[in-house]
Amino acid sequence: MDLEVLKALGDETRHAMYSELASTTVPLSAQDLADRLGLHANTVRLHLERLREAGLVDVEAVHRGTVGRPQHRYSLAPGAPGLGLDPPAHVLLAGLLAALAERVGAVPEDAADTGFAWGVEAGKRTRSRSCLRALQSELTQLGFEPASDPESGTSTRIDFLHCPFRELAEAYPELVCNLHRGLCEGVVDQVGGGRVEEFAALYDHEPCHVVVSAGYPDTTE
Repeated sequence: MDLEVLKALGDETRHAMYSELASTTVPLSAQDLADRLGLHANTVRLHLERLREAGLVDVEAVHRGTVGRPQHRYSLAPGAPGLGLDPPAHVLLAGLLAALAERVGAVPEDAADTGFAWGVEAGKRTRSRSCLRALQSELTQLGFEPASDPESGTSTRIDFLHCPFRELAEAYPELVCNLHRGLCEGVVDQVGGGRVEEFAALYDHEPCHVVVSAGYPDTTE
């Protein structure tokens, strides 16, 4: 590690920003880093420029299809030290597959269909006769930390307290969130006795959740 790199990472704020970039699977904007670290975006941009000058980060301009300046997103430069924070291989693979799906023109319903097939297989493995219980079990195994809240009648709302795909969902919301929606629908459809009434995703700008109507309670021990 040369002197310029050591100087760049010697600053506590720059080190924190670099650590965030080292541990993520997708490029981050200055605002993303500002939100994560509780800093002002302009302060973040100054530090990012210092990291770029030291050869530690790369920047790409992303055109979002709207009028105005492109958004700059930052990632570690090739060969930059990972500081032992590199994402696991399966997380990197998931990010690459999401990027590939977007590039070849996959649409939200393609993602939903894929998720549905995944959910059907999960539903086949469950021992529960309750689609609600089966869905909660699958969501727990995947790391969503589901929290159920009975609503009116036979409907139950399940909030996702954690999203294991958060970074991917922020980068590819239409694909990742619809994959998740399809999974929920697949489990419920396969087990039977209910249906998905509502699915609120990341891009709906409200807490992510699913509402399921179930016809009868689970009697499985």
